[in-house]
Amino acid sequence: MTTRGGAEETPTLDQARRQVEHYGLEADPQAVLVAVRLISAGARVGRAAEAHFARFGLSTGRYRLLADLEDHDGEKSPSSLAADLGVTRATITGLLDGLEREGLIARRPSTEDGRGTVAVLTARGAQRLRDMAAEHFGRLEAMVSGLSLDERMVFLELLSRVVRGSEALVAD
Repeated sequence: MTTRGGAEETPTLDQARRQVEHYGLEADPQAVLVAVRLISAGARVGRAAEAHFARFGLSTGRYRLLADLEDHDGEKSPSSLAADLGVTRATITGLLDGLEREGLIARRPSTEDGRGTVAVLTARGAQRLRDMAAEHFGRLEAMVSGLSLDERMVFLELLSRVVRGSEALVAD
């Protein structure tokens, strides 16, 4: 099944049925269709988010890291960042290296663990977040403006359940 943008979303339920029948499966075509369209939507939103953050000289990962630091009084250990952002320590190291080169974060020894370090949001990093806040949050709001308050609440619940179910894609 392939997907493409446009007014008519593909694949359609008929296409999903044909594929399930073609492979002689007992799978629910509607469930397959929902999953395929969700994966496609996630990819499209991800590409749009990267273009959005590029306006501010950031990537989605770099923004998430800066915002997480800001949410935690401006400092956090790399291992905590990795765990909270759901990425590897190697990914965090790469993000921190780039942000440090730009002066958006600094590293300093941890006061709790003399062997470790913490990432610290710099004044320049905090200013970058402030400078982009109005446009960023305005665009986020516009992205979901087609949903009512009740629909957004339902969507958040459904999204949470689907994210939990995504473990099925990686389970052994």
